[in-house]
Amino acid sequence: MSSLKSPRETACFMSTTTQNSDIRVVVIEDDTTIRESYTYLINEAPGYHVVNSYASAELALKGIRADDPHVVLLDVELPGISGLEAIPRIKAVVEEVYIIMLTVYDHQQTVFDALSKGASGYLTKSTAPGKIIEALGEVMDGGGPMSANIARMVVHSFQRSQESPLTRRETEILEQIADGKTRSRIASEMFIDLETVKSHLKNIYAKLDVHSRADAIRAAKQNKYI
Repeated sequence: MSSLKSPRETACFMSTTTQNSDIRVVVIEDDTTIRESYTYLINEAPGYHVVNSYASAELALKGIRADDPHVVLLDVELPGISGLEAIPRIKAVVEEVYIIMLTVYDHQQTVFDALSKGASGYLTKSTAPGKIIEALGEVMDGGGPMSANIARMVVHSFQRSQESPLTRRETEILEQIADGKTRSRIASEMFIDLETVKSHLKNIYAKLDVHSRADAIRAAKQNKYI
């Protein structure tokens, strides 16, 4: 009996072989349009395959063991279990997985929390499509892909004075103030209430021995606290 396969069988076999050798990716993103866009982008890139996509961490945790991904693209701002909370839970299920965080906001505290919990990379959602594909390859090669602004933030954090009296959260809020953001916007973007922001500012003023926003920014920059 001939072992030759029909053209359809051959195509099917080649497709299966290709997918089995691809880098397997899982996308966890609650915005349907963004989730589908990432899925399409990755599936169109040679050597990559989205094995599954989820709208929440809760759903992902139910199926990710079977997905057995190499890389997870994980949204930070998820409903229910947040992206930050999901990092150690995902790694407990798929130990060798690389996790790249996706976010609209590039707050220092969130970046360092994600990295300390085991994330391998951190990209803003404004990252160009080609850079996202590059990031998948980079993380598989042992790199730590980051958007340029986030990489600058990380480098800058090591250049600051180690004698700062400010906590990491206070430093982040003062940096946001220095960027011209209002207290209301800071509260919204950092997912804290306005009174918490006001309380942090009061502590900042006291620690720097100043009485205004401008003086706080000036003192912090002069002493390399921000």
